[in-house]
Amino acid sequence: MSEQRRIEVVHGVNLDQLGRRDESHYGTLTLPALELAIAEAAGRLGLSAAFFHTNHEGELVEHLHRLRDVDGLVLNPGAWTHYSYALRDALELTGLPAVEVHLSDVDAREPFRGVSVIADLCVARIAGEGVRGYERALAILAQRMAPRGAEVPG
Repeated sequence: MSEQRRIEVVHGVNLDQLGRRDESHYGTLTLPALELAIAEAAGRLGLSAAFFHTNHEGELVEHLHRLRDVDGLVLNPGAWTHYSYALRDALELTGLPAVEVHLSDVDAREPFRGVSVIADLCVARIAGEGVRGYERALAILAQRMAPRGAEVPG
């Protein structure tokens, strides 16, 4: 039997304030409820999800530097998406397949939110789909990875 693939779900600045933020953009879900929904979706796909959140950019960078035994990333850096080249460099160092996710439709909001300094390092970018966006991100990563211990054709 093959071992589950491990996905790290990383939430950045202000995501711990879900439930308090503008409901028209973010809905009413809290971060713990969001993470529970993501964990359940991961389980249905045969993935194991671990979670990390911080409001401190350097802590996020250090966390990415320390990642081991992880097969892919789902990353919602919040506002750091738009300008953090330190985050970009740390993501690049991981060498991991990553999907950028945003709860709100960042492209339909303020112009600066349409800029992503990590987009070209990610296998996909999903925005404006709420929890469904995370489910899609997990499905994309699951399709890209063979189960641990399975032989990869080719």
